[in-house]
Amino acid sequence: MKKVMRILGNLVILLLLTGCGSMKTTTEGDAVENKNISTVSDYTGAKTTVQVVNVDLTKVFSMYPDLQEKNVGLGFAESVLDYLDETNRFEFTEEKSEIKERMVTQFKASKKGIFEEPIDGKGKIKAARYFVYVTIADFAVDEDETIEKGKAKVVVTTFIRLQVRFVNAETGQIYIGSGEGEAVKVGESFLKSLDNMSFSQSTVGKATRKSLETATTNVIEKLIKNGVFEN
Repeated sequence: MKKVMRILGNLVILLLLTGCGSMKTTTEGDAVENKNISTVSDYTGAKTTVQVVNVDLTKVFSMYPDLQEKNVGLGFAESVLDYLDETNRFEFTEEKSEIKERMVTQFKASKKGIFEEPIDGKGKIKAARYFVYVTIADFAVDEDETIEKGKAKVVVTTFIRLQVRFVNAETGQIYIGSGEGEAVKVGESFLKSLDNMSFSQSTVGKATRKSLETATTNVIEKLIKNGVFEN
């Protein structure tokens, strides 16, 4: 009998040291107030020409290396372009230099009579009235772990604050809209390590999307307030 109890005791210790059992994770809703881009999308007036610019985030990544590791920030320009397009307020000019060079090459080729239909781009290319870019103002991942009756619970909260900036191409005046995104992921486990929850790709992605949508909505509201748009 003593031998059986000793075996059972060793087994329990082994389980505690190595970690086993079941684990489940759930993603909860946002913990901060967010805005929907649809609130500024009821617009039928004249459109404003903008250029969405990819900015260098090297300095930001040096402060928040987890963002670079998880490729957060690579789609900022594309995402804000989608949100702006949804509002029906803007026309967009190309930002990529290689595309612009191809346009110039095509104009030159047209002058030489290479194309069947001539292309005259002189004086027809629209200049951007505003340059638009996104920057990261703050980022944090908070982890809280509790253990009760052999059951571990880890709550990972991801927070990010983004700014969408409109820069007047003539005056340099800046309009800024900020947005915060927060997402919570909860993991529960019986005798199992939850170390891999320290950085959640799903929560940081969700927090980023909500932050960007809120920031875009806020900057458009500011443009309306300052008379750039009537409504």
